[in-house]
Amino acid sequence: MSKRNKVLLGGGGLLAIVALVLASASAKREKGIEVRFEKVGQRDLVAAVTASGKVQPKKKVDVSADITGRITRLAVREGDFVRKGQFLLQIDPTIYQANLQRAEATLASAQAGLVQAQANREQAKRQLGRTKELHEQNPNLVSPEQLEQAQTAYNVAEAIANSSGHQVDQARAGVQEARDQLSKTTITAPMTGRITRLAVEEGEVAVPGTFSRETGLLLTVSDLSVIQVKVNVDETDVVRIHLADSVEVSIDAFPDTTFTGRVTKISDSAILTAASAATGSSDRAVDYEVEITLDHPPTDIRPDLSATARVVTDTRKHVLSIPIIALTVRENTPVSTENRRVDTAVTGRKKETEGVFVVVNGKAAFRAVKVGIAGDEFFEVLDGLRAGETIVAGPYQAIRDLKENTAVRPSRQTADTARRRT
Repeated sequence: MSKRNKVLLGGGGLLAIVALVLASASAKREKGIEVRFEKVGQRDLVAAVTASGKVQPKKKVDVSADITGRITRLAVREGDFVRKGQFLLQIDPTIYQANLQRAEATLASAQAGLVQAQANREQAKRQLGRTKELHEQNPNLVSPEQLEQAQTAYNVAEAIANSSGHQVDQARAGVQEARDQLSKTTITAPMTGRITRLAVEEGEVAVPGTFSRETGLLLTVSDLSVIQVKVNVDETDVVRIHLADSVEVSIDAFPDTTFTGRVTKISDSAILTAASAATGSSDRAVDYEVEITLDHPPTDIRPDLSATARVVTDTRKHVLSIPIIALTVRENTPVSTENRRVDTAVTGRKKETEGVFVVVNGKAAFRAVKVGIAGDEFFEVLDGLRAGETIVAGPYQAIRDLKENTAVRPSRQTADTARRRT
């Protein structure tokens, strides 16, 4: 075979391959893009907000030290049940007993000084009275200077008596303060509950938490009869939550049990994180604290357990619905190219419309729809569709790239779903 014939034969083969590829692509286009079909039908929908948080008792008291001293006796352990007024621990009272004795001695001394000052005042008062009487009987017997001296002596004695009285009051206050300090060496339970945290041991030195709450913390008493779950809810979801909404709570420590509860408090202010407080920035995610009270908490529950709450915000019965994945957006079709330029220039962006692709005669036609609440997998349809219509429900990439009037065909997944339903 000549070289020219070989070239012609090779070129002919290449043309045949290209023709086959083009024919295959044309046939594929005519056959349509493979997508998942879904019939618009009625379903029960439940809208919910999910958030995570911690288990907390409704009421707890952190018992802190108000004085400094070594713990000489510890009468409870973590997990013990205590009643209000029950003895918990003893701080060494030696120094405070000595302070009380010193204050009582100071009070006794001040009281003795008051008695003496009062006696001197009475004596000066009598002397002033006699001097005045003699002066009135015979002015020559008592000179004006003597009368003035008697009056001055009485005034001084009265001032000293008043000062002694104030010193007694001050000493009495010192005794009360010393007695109060001594009483703080004995720590009793502020309420009935369980010791959920014991931060000290016998022999440690208790110090007041002047600058840090954790520094002075001795123990925590919690009332576990009412248990709450405090969760952080995003600002976009908190507006959908209302008081008394029903909640399903999953606690990590009880994986096989779901607990029920109600929303009992929604915070009015956002949670202030340490970072945002320090920088003053507001570009971080904003969360609000929501309190949920459990109906029947487990008996062996503990504070600070991790929990996830599913707050039911709305329900719908037998409403038209579509898969969430089916909903997409498309740019509004303007009247003219000039209108498109004007609209984009004014708004800074192209207008978009939510909708779905409805299958009509084997082709996908975009139709705007109005949706309501969102369930776990489906949107409620308020307007734009009728029951029984077929829409494109997946996959996501196909819906995102789908064009108007594109030929579509059901995927194998659609056929499998139809067989399962029958």
